[in-house]
Amino acid sequence: MTRRIFHAAALGALGAGMICGQAPRGQMSPALASREQRGRQILQQALAALGGPAYLGMRDRTEVGRAYSFYREQLTGLSVAHFYIRYRPAPVPAPPDFMGIEERQSFGKKQDNSVIFAQNQGFDVTFRGARPLPDERLQRYQESMLSDILYILYYRLHEPGLQVLEVGADVVENQRVNTVEIADRQNRSVIVHFSAGSHLPVAQRRYRRDPMFKERIEEVTRYSEYVAVPGGVMWPKQISREREGEKIYQMFAESVQINTGLDESLFRLPSGIPILKKQAI
Repeated sequence: MTRRIFHAAALGALGAGMICGQAPRGQMSPALASREQRGRQILQQALAALGGPAYLGMRDRTEVGRAYSFYREQLTGLSVAHFYIRYRPAPVPAPPDFMGIEERQSFGKKQDNSVIFAQNQGFDVTFRGARPLPDERLQRYQESMLSDILYILYYRLHEPGLQVLEVGADVVENQRVNTVEIADRQNRSVIVHFSAGSHLPVAQRRYRRDPMFKERIEEVTRYSEYVAVPGGVMWPKQISREREGEKIYQMFAESVQINTGLDESLFRLPSGIPILKKQAI
C-alpha cells in the first residue's frame, strides 16, 4: 500500500524544501504561510476529534490487552500486556526535549516482568532486580515518543519553532486522508495522515539514523479501531509499527481507561530492589 503512498507524500514535503530548513514565520512566502495555516487547522481538527479538552485533561491512562512482536514478518512473541501511562504537567516554558510521559509496561498474567520509563531513565524489572536499559534503547524510546502524533497533540502543539505544513490529500489504509508534515528545531520530522472523515490519525512515518551504521531507517506507525473511552476521549485500540517495511510490533487493547488516579509508585523502583549491571546494546 502504503509504502508507495507514504513515499509520494514524503517527496511532496521534500519538494517544498521544508526538511532542510525552517524559515521564521515572518519570512515565509504567502504560499508557505497558507500551507502552514492549513496544516495547523488539520491538527486542531484532530485534537478536537480525539476529545479536545478531555484529551488534554488526561492525567493517566491504562491499557490492557495483548502485545505481539515480530521479526522478518514472523511472530516471535505474544504476551498479556498492561500499559500504565502518567502525563506529567509541562513546565512553562518547557525545556527542549521535555519528556512528559512516564510509562510502565508490564507483561504476563501476573505482571511479573516490567519495563519502566520515567525521570529520563529506563529499567527492565524482574524478580532478579532492576537492570538499566542501554542508552541507545532509552534514546530510541524517547525519540519515538517525541515524534508520535498522539504525544505531539498533547504536549508539543504550541512548541516554539514547531512547523506544520499541509502536504495534500491522498488515500491511505483505503480511506481518504489529509496529510501534514511536522518538523521541529531539533530536525525531527514526521509525516502524518489524518482521516478526512473523522479527522483522527491513521498513520505516520518518520526516519531515524542507526546509531552504529548511520543508515537511515524508516519507521511507520498505524492507528486503528478507535474507541470512545469513558471521560470523552477517543483512543486507538490497535497500534502497529513497522521498520523498513516489516512489521515489528502490534498492540491490541481490550480495555482503555483514563484518569483512574494511578499511583506514583507504579513508575518508581521498589525500595531496596537490587540494581543489576546495565544491559549491552
